[in-house]
Amino acid sequence: MIKRFLLSLLLLPAAAIAAPAASGDIATLRPTDDQAGAAKLVVGLLSDSQYHYKPLPLDDALSQDIFDAFIDSLDGERMFFVKTDIDRFQQYRTTLDDAIKGQTLAPAYDMFSVYLQRVAERTAFARGLLKKDFDFRKDENYRFDREDHPWEPTKLALDDAWRRRVKNDVLRLKLAGKDMAEIRKTLDKRYANFQARVRDLKSDDVFQSLMNAYAGSIEPHTGYMTPRTSENFNISMRLSLEGIGAVLQKEDEHTVIRSIVPGGPAALSGKLAVGDRVVGVAQGETGTAFTDVIGWRIDDVVDLIRGPKGSVVRLDVLPAAAGLDGPHEAIAITRDKVKLEEQAAKKEIVEVGSGASAHRIGVITLPAFYQDFDARRRDEPDYRSATRDVRRLLIELRAERVDGVVMDLRNNGGGSLSEAIELTGLFIPQGPVVQVRSAGGRVKVESDRNPDLAWEGPVAVLVNRASASASEIFAAAIQDYGRGLIIGEPTFGKGTVQNLVDLDVFEPGEEPRYGQLKLTVAQFFRVDGGSTQHKGVVPDIQFPVTLDAEDYGESAYDNALPWTRIRPAEYASFGDLAALTPMLQARHKVRAAKDQEFQWWAEDVAEYRKQRARTTVSLVEQERRTERDAEEARRAERKAQREAAGLAVIDAVDDDGLLASERDLQVELAREKAEEERPDVLLRETAAILADAVDLLAADKKLAARVFPERTGATAAISGSN
Repeated sequence: MIKRFLLSLLLLPAAAIAAPAASGDIATLRPTDDQAGAAKLVVGLLSDSQYHYKPLPLDDALSQDIFDAFIDSLDGERMFFVKTDIDRFQQYRTTLDDAIKGQTLAPAYDMFSVYLQRVAERTAFARGLLKKDFDFRKDENYRFDREDHPWEPTKLALDDAWRRRVKNDVLRLKLAGKDMAEIRKTLDKRYANFQARVRDLKSDDVFQSLMNAYAGSIEPHTGYMTPRTSENFNISMRLSLEGIGAVLQKEDEHTVIRSIVPGGPAALSGKLAVGDRVVGVAQGETGTAFTDVIGWRIDDVVDLIRGPKGSVVRLDVLPAAAGLDGPHEAIAITRDKVKLEEQAAKKEIVEVGSGASAHRIGVITLPAFYQDFDARRRDEPDYRSATRDVRRLLIELRAERVDGVVMDLRNNGGGSLSEAIELTGLFIPQGPVVQVRSAGGRVKVESDRNPDLAWEGPVAVLVNRASASASEIFAAAIQDYGRGLIIGEPTFGKGTVQNLVDLDVFEPGEEPRYGQLKLTVAQFFRVDGGSTQHKGVVPDIQFPVTLDAEDYGESAYDNALPWTRIRPAEYASFGDLAALTPMLQARHKVRAAKDQEFQWWAEDVAEYRKQRARTTVSLVEQERRTERDAEEARRAERKAQREAAGLAVIDAVDDDGLLASERDLQVELAREKAEEERPDVLLRETAAILADAVDLLAADKKLAARVFPERTGATAAISGSN
C-alpha cells in the first residue's frame, strides 16, 4: 500500500536533492511530465505480446480492475473512505484507461486528494477520542480484518469502526500495564505520526501505486518502479553501494542511526553510534551550510547523505547519549564502496547425533539469488553473485570435512534466473535445469554446461511458503534429478519469469526519469515437464504448514496464470530417493515426537493458525485479561519445562501494545536479537534428517544401489567422503 513505504533505507549513491515541499503543500500533488512519459511507455510495453507473456488491451474492462486495485492500495482496510466516496469515484471506474493512455492521470490524484482529506479527518477523530473514557465492560468487539468488509455507508458508521479501533489500541496498552496518561500520550503521537507519514507522500508515490495497480491487474508479478525504487532494487541485487554504510530509521521527527555496516566508512570512522540522531546534512569538507532535516521523510534524508565514492558528507549529529537539548557534533565522513555482507550467503556447521551416528552438517543460508548485473555485463572478473559466494562456502565446508550440506532457502523470494541455473550446476553434472516457455509457445531448455561439481556429497534443501521463483527452480531441479532431499513446507508456487526494462533506454537523458518496468515474459517448467505455478515444490519430508496457499502464495492471486504441463526435457537422473524417503519420514516422526523443541514449535504453529483465522477481538477487558493470563501461564509452564529439561531458557517477548517505531531503539534491537537467537528447530531437524540419509545409505549397500543406480562412487559420495 502507498502508506506503507519503508521506514529505513541504506545510504545509497545519488546526487543531493532539494528540500521537500512543506507538508501543507501535499494536497496540491499533481502528475509530472516525466510521469506522463513513463505512462506512455508502460502502456506500450504491457499491451504488446512481443514484451509481455499475457498482454491485455488497456480498455474499460481492465480499467475496472485498475480502479479496484488503486482504491485498495489507498484504503485496503476500508477505514478511511465511506461508500459515498466510492460512489463519487465510480466516474473513474471505466475511464482510468483513458486517463493513463492520455497521460493525464488526474483521476488518480483526485482520489488520492480525497484520501488525504479522509486521513486528516480520521486521525483528528481518533485523537479526539483519546480525551474520553472507554467502558471496557460493554460487550462488543473490534473487527481488525476488514479486507472483505463492505464500505461503511455513512460517516457515523465509520466513526463507530474507529471508536472500536482506538478502544482496542487503548486496551492493549492498558493490559500491558500502562496508565491512562501514558496511553493517551503514546496513541496521540501514533495517530499524529501516521498522518504526517501519509502527508509526506509525494507525486512519485501516487504514480507508482497507480502504475502498479495497472501492471498488477494484468498479472500479479508485473510491476513498476520509480527511479528511486529502481536504484534500491539494483543495490539489493549487487549487494554493494557507494555511501557511508549505515541504516537509518525515523523516530518521531528525527532520523536515527539504526545500525552501522561493518567495514563501511561510518564504522571505520568510529564517529557514529547506533541511536545517534542526524539533524543536518552538508556536502563537502567545508563551505556549504547544513540543511536541517528534522521532520523529513527518511528517503529524502538518505538522498542527501548518499553520494559517490571519494566525496565527503558532513552530518550534524545529536549523540545518542545526549538529550534532545544536548550539544551537537559535526562529523565529516568520506563516502566509499560498501559491501552488504549481511544480505549475502552465509555458512555454519550443525552437529547432530552422537557416537557412531555423530555428523557435522554444513548449512548455507541464501537470502536471495543476487547478482551484480551491470558488473557482469561489463565483464568484470570479480562481479558479485550468489553462485560465486556459495561455491566459495562449499569449498570451505569441504575443507572442514562436513558430512552433508543443507541449502536453507526459507524466505528466499528469488532473484536472478541465471543464478538459479548456475547454482544448481554446483550440485549436478551438466544438464538441463529449467524449461522456459515464451509467450509465443517456444520452449527453451536452460542448462548447466559446466561439468565440474562444487559438492558431490549429500544435499538437502530447506524451504517454506515464502521460498519462491528462483528458489523453486533450484529446489525442483534438485528434486527432479534425485540429487537431494527437499524438506519443509510447500513453496510459494510462482512459476513465471520476469525481465526488468529500463524505461530510460527509450529516451536517454543525463538523469533517470522514467523508472523500470518488471515484465512477466515467460513461464518456467521443471525438467520433468511439470510447473511450480500454484502447486509450488512439494517437499519429500514435510513439516507442519504455517500458511495455507490460499492465504499466502500464488493461489492467493485471482489473476495468476493457471497450472499447466509441457513435455519433459531429456536429462539423466542422479538418483531415485523414493526408496529412502519412507525410512527418513519414519525416523523423523519418531524423533520429532521425542523432541520437545519440535513439539513446542508445532504447538506454536497450531496456535498461530488458530489466531490467524480470527477476524475479531473482544473489547471486554476481563475477557482479554483472561486470554492474556492463559497465554502467560502457557509461557510460564513452557519456561519451567525448559528449565527441568536443562534447555536454554528463552524469555518470551510480551505484547507491550507498542509499534516497533514507538519503542526505545535499544529495546527494539534487543527484542529483535532475542527473536533471532531462538532455537532453529527446523534447521536442526533438517540436518538430522540428512544425517539419517547418510547413515542409512552407508549401512545398506543394496539400498544405496537402489537409490543411486549406476553411479560410480555414489555410496562414497552419500556417506560424505569427498
